[in-house]
Formats: sequence, C-alpha cells, structure tokens
Amino acid sequence: MSSMRDLAPEIFRQRLIIEGIPVAEITAEHIRHYLSELSSALGMQALSPPITHSSGKFGAAGWIHWETSGAHFYAWKTPRLFFSVDIYTCAPFDPLTAIKVTRRHFRPTDIEYREP
Repeated sequence: MSSMRDLAPEIFRQRLIIEGIPVAEITAEHIRHYLSELSSALGMQALSPPITHSSGKFGAAGWIHWETSGAHFYAWKTPRLFFSVDIYTCAPFDPLTAIKVTRRHFRPTDIEYREP
C-alpha cells in the first residue's frame, strides 16, 4: 500500500496505537477510570466524561472527547483477553506517558505500540 498524502499539513496530528494482553477481563468501569487518568496524564482537556458500552458477547469499549480530539479503547473477553487503544490528537503528547499509564492500569503480560 502506498503512503497517504497529507491533505492538511497545517493541522498538527499525532496518533498512538497501544495493544496488549491484560491479566484480567477489562470492564466498562476500568475503561472509564483509565480514560480519565490518561486525559490528565497527557494534559488533555476532556469535553465530557468517558462514554462506555459493553457487549455481553465480546467485551467493552469506550471513548473520551478531548478539546484536541480523543481516545478510543476496545477490550475483548472473547475469543481472548485483549485490548487496543487508539489515541488521536491535534496537540502534542508524550507517547511514553500514555504507555506507562496503560501498563499501570492493565498490567499486560505483553504490550505493543506504534505511532502510525
């Protein structure tokens, strides 16, 4: 696949994807707490409290709206315990801080991350 053209070079954008294998099932309450702490740690102004939804079949998900974009969180319980965080902002943030907060909250046995 070819690289994508930057259609708005005057708008700063930063993305970080973090994925991991948690030691226990992640609930909607865990996600709300995590997204709130992530907001504070990254210095992002939340425009609303985190919003979460749960699926009895697959797991839970959540989203937080920041003044400068937001973050999505997805947690699977089946077919295996797994989580994926997608942080997208129009303000700079320290990726290592986001990774540290994620490790502290979910104590993953394995974690991967990248800035696309």
